[in-house]
Amino acid sequence: MPPDSVAALYDAHAPALYRFILSLCGSEADTLDLLQDLFVRVVRQRRETLEDPQAFLFRAARNLFLDQLRRRAHRRRVLDDYEGEMKSLASHFPESAVPGLPGPETALAVARALACLPEEQRAVVHLKIWENLTFARIAEILDIPANTAASRYRYAMDRLRRTLTPEIPGHAR
Repeated sequence: MPPDSVAALYDAHAPALYRFILSLCGSEADTLDLLQDLFVRVVRQRRETLEDPQAFLFRAARNLFLDQLRRRAHRRRVLDDYEGEMKSLASHFPESAVPGLPGPETALAVARALACLPEEQRAVVHLKIWENLTFARIAEILDIPANTAASRYRYAMDRLRRTLTPEIPGHAR
């Protein structure tokens, strides 16, 4: 679709789409993200014209919202499962691995800290620690250079260390 057509489409429908998406998700930030995603998809589809632009845009906006809901629900399930697994691993933490936290609380703290890592770092940490793989093998599995696997692991461990080390007043990390 030519840029001037997309601009005209945006000018004609964006305010109504904004209100529609906002009514679905209730978050202005999510609304703006979804509206942007919608028009990016319109540009990428490379159609010359839309038969019924209003119907197409509202349907596409709703579908994007539903996709977002599914992704978030899936992520929540994965994180809940992950936290459940970490609770079951609590028995492997008889002594506190994190100063000031007993074994089960350590497992939960580790699970929460891991969940906050970017996916690419979390994948490397899992493969390295729980699957006991080398960086070369991790690189093969994830289709990345071995140095990238090693650096992702290092960045993740630095972030975990910062997250899991308690603040000591007057003590620099």
